[in-house]
Amino acid sequence: GWILFRASGTEPVVRIYAEADEPAKVRRLMAEGVACARGTAG
Repeated sequence: GWILFRASGTEPVVRIYAEADEPAKVRRLMAEGVACARGTAG
């Protein structure tokens, strides 16, 4: 699977996109992405 971080050009937000072959993998990628964006990945 993959994950993409995209900063908004008009809002103070970062959008996170993920794709994988199974829904559980997408959920795991999204959780890791949110933790990374918040600075709590570890």
